[in-house]
Amino acid sequence: MDSYSLTLVFIVGLIFAFMDAFGIGANDVANSFSTSVASKSLTLKQACFIAVFTEFLGALLLGSHTAKTIRDGIVDLSKFQGKQDALMVGMMCALIGSSTWVLTASKLGFPVSTTHSIIGATIGIGIVIHGFGVVNWGWANKGVLQIITSWFLSPLVAGIIGAIIYCSVKYLVLKRKTPFKNGLRFIPVYFFITVTIIIFFIVYKGTPGINLTSLGFPIILAVTLGIAFIAVLFAIFFYIPWVKRIIINHEDLKFYHIPFIHFIGEHKHLSEIALESGIPESKIDIMNIKKNSDIHEDIINYSAKDISNKMEKEQPKNEANKSLSKKLGGIFTHGINQEIAEYKNDEYKEMHDAAVKYDDNTEELYSFLQILTASFASFAHGSNDVANAVGPLTTIYYIWCTGLNPDSTLSIPIWILIFCAVAIDLGLITYGYHVMRSLGNKITLLTPTRGFSSELSACLTVLTCSRLSLPVSTTHCITGSTTAIGLCNGNLKSVNWKLLLFCGFSWILTLPIAGIIAGITFKLLYPIFMYYSSVPNSI
Repeated sequence: MDSYSLTLVFIVGLIFAFMDAFGIGANDVANSFSTSVASKSLTLKQACFIAVFTEFLGALLLGSHTAKTIRDGIVDLSKFQGKQDALMVGMMCALIGSSTWVLTASKLGFPVSTTHSIIGATIGIGIVIHGFGVVNWGWANKGVLQIITSWFLSPLVAGIIGAIIYCSVKYLVLKRKTPFKNGLRFIPVYFFITVTIIIFFIVYKGTPGINLTSLGFPIILAVTLGIAFIAVLFAIFFYIPWVKRIIINHEDLKFYHIPFIHFIGEHKHLSEIALESGIPESKIDIMNIKKNSDIHEDIINYSAKDISNKMEKEQPKNEANKSLSKKLGGIFTHGINQEIAEYKNDEYKEMHDAAVKYDDNTEELYSFLQILTASFASFAHGSNDVANAVGPLTTIYYIWCTGLNPDSTLSIPIWILIFCAVAIDLGLITYGYHVMRSLGNKITLLTPTRGFSSELSACLTVLTCSRLSLPVSTTHCITGSTTAIGLCNGNLKSVNWKLLLFCGFSWILTLPIAGIIAGITFKLLYPIFMYYSSVPNSI
């Protein structure tokens, strides 16, 4: 095959690689932050702001600079020797199949594994070209049997770990006579546990580009425990004094005040802010104030009715006069202005009422830990899962440039990493709210302690099972842990079983549907591309 032939295949592949990465942001990244937004530890805007940086920097700085030509060796690459054109068109069709399914699932609010989607699409291509024998159907070398096992193993293991973490908080803190005091007492302990798990998670799951695992376990353990000990000191001497002043005294303190908390005098109380702003104090929702999260833009949250009335008054009468820039801005801001935590709460009132509620102030103590866990999990995700879109695109680009058969691994051009990282961020900002709504308060009522336990258990499950070479999916883990924590209420009515059934069904459909779309697309397009490639100067 001549270099720089089949240019149209490269262009189409480029478009659908962007769409696939867009779907990763809309689905995988969205489910990472869904519990933080649903529990009101973060607003949707704040979650998107954090994720934009963590996902992009994770993919660019710590992401692998090599990609497997065929993800996880699910299809025998040797079968494509001398068939560069078939492999090139096949990877393009794999991206079409994967992105089509992921974006459809995201629109419906179904959390699916984007990794399983691209693998399913690759299987479809392999079967269409070489038959069923080309696919690794067994357990060894991450075969299809491992993927099927992960549908059950991921949520089960994450659910058990999530229930253990949440029950420890429940019985050591929430159900005690003085829950707030006990919460302050145990905060350093949970800081130590959280930071230890996060560091291990990043080292073993989130640094394929710099391979920190080569340092050896003793060094990694020593560094991890050292950082965790520093986190304990931070919690004792800075975080606890800061959060006490916010929760007990209702002072208007920001996250950047934490390191200087001992040098900051008394700040205005909420009652003073209400008087200065002209808003009745009764209109201030104390529990929605972002007391201990990042990037606080405004500490006062009006009631939904007040906001709606204000927007109606300020809305221009003539929508047709909107400038092009405003319309474009509306496209990018539409996704971050959606309601998540309170979305259709009336429909799920009975389920939420079945959940046990605990002291609000004590719950608020764990918001910071929840945000910390979600942020670092997102950082590791960006470095690892960007390969789902990068791998096929790199294969297409390599064949287009050289006309040669690719090796099993390829060097990734930096522009491809940036290209896909930007697409991931755009997917979260514009489309991620669909999945966030499903994994938020639709499954069960989420609070900061429940959300913290869910996210931490998902990290621990992925870390542990990955080291044991057991198949897991982050998407399945967060769903399983959220469900198990809902069951800790002791009431089956506190969990949305209908939604969980649909989620499970979408997991099972991921492999076959992505594969069928990719296979049919290949059958339709490959003859067309081959016909026109034989015509000089056609494509």
